[in-house]
Amino acid sequence: MDINTILYIVGGLILGIVLGYVIAKSLEKGKASKLINDAQNESKSILKQAAADAEALKKDKILQAKEKFIELKSEHEKVILSRDKKMAEAEKRIRDKESQISSELSKAKKSNKELEDKIKDYDFRLEFLDKKREEVEKTHKSQIKQLEVISQLSAEEAKEQLVESLKQEAKTDAMAYVQDRVEEAKLTAQQEAKKIVINTIQRIGTEEAIDNCVSVFNIESDDVKGRIIGREGRNIRAIEAATGVEIIVDDTPEAIILSCFDSVRREIARLSLHKLVTDGRIHPARIEEVVRKTEKQIEQEIIEVGKRTVIDLGIHGLHPELIKMVGRMKYRSSYGQNLLQHSREVAKLCGVMAAELGLNPKMAKRAGLLHDIGKVPSSEADIETPHAILGMQWAEKYGEKPEVCNAIGAHHDEIEMTTLLSPIIQVCDAISGARPGARRQVLDSYIQRLKDLEDVAFGFTGVKKAYAIQAGRELRVIVESEKVSDEKAAGLSFEISQKIQTDMTYPGQVKVTVIRETRAVNIAK
Repeated sequence: MDINTILYIVGGLILGIVLGYVIAKSLEKGKASKLINDAQNESKSILKQAAADAEALKKDKILQAKEKFIELKSEHEKVILSRDKKMAEAEKRIRDKESQISSELSKAKKSNKELEDKIKDYDFRLEFLDKKREEVEKTHKSQIKQLEVISQLSAEEAKEQLVESLKQEAKTDAMAYVQDRVEEAKLTAQQEAKKIVINTIQRIGTEEAIDNCVSVFNIESDDVKGRIIGREGRNIRAIEAATGVEIIVDDTPEAIILSCFDSVRREIARLSLHKLVTDGRIHPARIEEVVRKTEKQIEQEIIEVGKRTVIDLGIHGLHPELIKMVGRMKYRSSYGQNLLQHSREVAKLCGVMAAELGLNPKMAKRAGLLHDIGKVPSSEADIETPHAILGMQWAEKYGEKPEVCNAIGAHHDEIEMTTLLSPIIQVCDAISGARPGARRQVLDSYIQRLKDLEDVAFGFTGVKKAYAIQAGRELRVIVESEKVSDEKAAGLSFEISQKIQTDMTYPGQVKVTVIRETRAVNIAK
C-alpha cells in the first residue's frame, strides 16, 4: 500500500472523527437544553410548593404567637389581680393597726394623766407622813426622856435588860422543848427497838450448844486400852505426837478421855482411834497413816459443813475460802458456845431484824454468818490481830461488799460503823451470847468478876450503891444527889467505863449507867 492511500485513509479517519465529534456535540447540546428546561420547570414547581409551605407555616406560627400572647396576657392579669388583692389586704391591716395604735395612744394618755394625779396625791401624802413622823419622833423622844427620869435607866440599859430577859426565857423554853422531843424520841425508839428485838428472838428457836475441851472415846472392853497404850507406851505416844491431843487412860471403865482445846485435833484423834480399834492393827506406822487419812477426811468434812451451812441460810456466791472458814467454825467454841451454831443463830437473827427494818435480809444473813470468822485464824501471826479486824480483812480479801466488811469489823467497836447493817450485827451477836445457857463460865470467876465490877464503882466519890446486872454486861451506879450534879454524873459514867476498860478483863461490853435522884419529902401533920 502506498503512501497516498494511507494518507487518504488517515484523512478519512480524521474527517470521520471530526464529523462524529460535531454530531455528538450537537446531540449533547440538545439534550442539555432539554435538561435545563426540565430543571427550570421543576425549580418553579418547588418554589411554588415552598412558597405555599412557607405561607402555611407563617400562618401557623402567627396563630401560635397569638395563643401564647393571650395565655401570657391572662397570666399577667392574674398576677396583677393577686398583687392588687395583697396590697388591699396590707392597706386594710395598716388601717387597723393605725386605729389600734390611736386607741392605745389615747389610753396611754389617759393612764399618764391618772398616774400624774396619783403621783401628786402620793407626794402630798408623803409630805403629810413626814410631818407626822417628825411629830411622832419628837413625842417618842420626850416619852423616853420622861421614862428615863422615872426609871432612872437609860434607853440602852433598859433595852439590854429586856433582851437579856427574853434570851433567858427563850433559852428555857427551847431547852424544855428539846428535852420533851428527846424524851419522846427515846420512848418511841425504845419501844420500836424492843418490839423488833422481841419479835426477832421469838421467831428464832436454837439449841443451847455447849462445847467442852474433852471428848470421851468409848471402847468395848478394857483389853483395848492395853493395845492403844502399846509396848512401853509407844502407841499412845505416837498418837499424841501425830494428833497433838493428850490421851488420858485411867480406871474409867470402857472409856478413854481425849483432852485438847482444839476441837479439830480432838476430832481427828477420836476418828483415828475409832479406825485403829476397828481395824485392829495398832502400831506407830499405821497410826501415822490413819491420822493423815483422817486429817484429809476432816478437811473435806469442813468444806461440806461450810457448803451445807451456806445452802441452809440461802447465801450465794461465797468465796470457797470463806466457805472453808465457816466449816472450821464447827470445831471452834467461844466461851463454851459452839462458834458455828452461834454464827448460824446470829445470821438468822440478823435476817429477821433486817427484814423488820426494811433492809436487805440476805446481806444481813451474810454478815451475821461471817462476823466471827476471825476466831478461826490460820496462822500464829493472825492470833495477835483482833478477830473482828481479822475477819474484816479476810472479807475484803475475798471480795465481800463494803457493807458486810464494815459490819464484821465494827461489831465490837474496833472501827466506826458506817452502815445500818453494822449495829444490827452487833445487837444480834449480843442477843445470841447473852441468851441463858448459851455460854458457860466457871461460877467462881463469874461471881468474882461481878464483885470486881461493883468494887470499881465504889472507888469513886459520891457513889451510894452499885449493882452489876445482865450477867455483868451492865453496871448501874446510884450516886448521892448532894455530892454529884447532873454534869458530874455524865463525867462519872465515862470515868467508871474507862476504869473498867483499863483494869478488868471481860467478854463483850459493859454498859455503865449512872443514876442521880433528888427527893423532896414532907410530912403533913
